[in-house]
Amino acid sequence: MKIGVSATGDSCDADVSPQFARCPYFAIVDSETRECETFGNTAQEASHGAGPVAVRALADRGVSVVLAGKIGPNAEQALAAAGIEFVQAEGKISDAIDGYLRDAAGT
Repeated sequence: MKIGVSATGDSCDADVSPQFARCPYFAIVDSETRECETFGNTAQEASHGAGPVAVRALADRGVSVVLAGKIGPNAEQALAAAGIEFVQAEGKISDAIDGYLRDAAGT
């Protein structure tokens, strides 16, 4: 499974961004291999509609879960329409991923 994370920096060692659609970067982590890639969020500078643009970028990369500090109503609707789960998270990306996987496994 691919997990998308709003990121404060261009590194998988960055923190989870408190914002989703206007975060500077996204990290995508493969839950099985733990491979991580980052890319710049082109939606962050959009005058409007940043949420759906950000969701589309993640959906196009096969993400099924998004971890972020918070999301707006447009992003929430776009995530639901794309079938992508949203989970509120904070701290380091690796810690947020570990927490999500622990919760998903029920441990």
